[in-house]
Formats: sequence, C-alpha cells, structure tokens
Amino acid sequence: MLALACGSFAPAARADGDPASDVLATQSLFLPQDAGIPVGQQSQLTGLLQATARSGYSIRVAIIASKADLGSVTELWHQPQTYARFLGQELSLIYRGPLLVVMPGGYGFNRLEPPIPAGPSPLAGIRNPVGGAALGTAALNAIERLATSAGHSVPVPPATTTVAAGGSSNAIPVIALIVGAVLIVVAWTASLRARPPDPRRHKTSSAP
Repeated sequence: MLALACGSFAPAARADGDPASDVLATQSLFLPQDAGIPVGQQSQLTGLLQATARSGYSIRVAIIASKADLGSVTELWHQPQTYARFLGQELSLIYRGPLLVVMPGGYGFNRLEPPIPAGPSPLAGIRNPVGGAALGTAALNAIERLATSAGHSVPVPPATTTVAAGGSSNAIPVIALIVGAVLIVVAWTASLRARPPDPRRHKTSSAP
C-alpha cells in the first residue's frame, strides 16, 4: 500500500464538522477517497510536500472533490477562497502557515503568519481544476507555484506505483503462480504418501 508519509487518504467525509481540519491538524494533505486521483499522482503529491518541507516551505493542502468532503459546511462548495479562510481559522490554534485549498472550479489560499501581502495571488492565471486526475495535476501545479513564489523552487517528483521496496508490480502474478504450483505439488505428494499405489493391482490388470 502506498504510504502517504505526510498526508492522509481520508475516508468518505461525514457530515459532522469539517473533516479536512481534523486531518490537517496533524498532517500535510487531506485527500478524500472520492477525489479520483490516480495512485501515481498521490505519490507525487506526497513527494512534493515532503520536498517543499525539506526546502523550508511547509504547506498544508486540502483537496475537496465533492460537496460531501466539506462535512457540515457544504454551503462553501464552489467557494474555495472562503473555505480556505474558514479552514485557516479552524486550524489557527495549531497551524498558521500556508494553506492551499483545491476544489473543482478554483483555488483558495490562506496564511495567518506572516500575513499575506497585498497584490496579485501567486495562483492567478492557473487553469481552474476539474475532477479526477485533473484535480491532482492542479494541486501539484499550485503547490509548485506557491513554493516558487516563496523562494523555494522544488520540481514535481516523478510518479511511482504501490509496490514493495525493491520490487515490481509485474512480479506479483509470477509469485502467486509459483506459490500455487508449490501447493499443488505438496498436496499431490501428501496424497501419494497417505495412499501409495498397490503393485498387486497393477499386476492383475496387466495379466493376459
């Protein structure tokens, strides 16, 4: 299973409170199950957030794919900037740094410390996201642009797949086939030992 070291692949949002604030209180990424983001992009998001944090720019990201992901504040659907401010206040006791919201149709950005200076947003001009893989691409581009605007140029890492370290996803069917063959041989050998062939029966059947 892909280990999202700095994020969470959150379960379907419940309508009791704000699920993103619960996750982002301790982690860097809120990624609901209904987002439809491919595994490769999930690894890229995790890797990029880790890289930006190492470079000195820590940011928390909420990807909101559907109205249900907002919990009890569904009236903020399609209002990413308003939701970013709301989420920032929800997290303000434990986190006051950069906060990105990516939602179909737009972005939201909030930061309590240091205050956001007046002027155009670093996200101005970025293509508005839609759902699925496009939502993941939008999040990656927005994170990269925000980090660059803060003086931390970090490229998006390549996508990886959910395989064990040092292994390959293509090896899984081969391993299963080998294990199955070994089990068949073991069962056949055990059957012969439990009931060996009767040589007298062979002689009787072969007599003229």
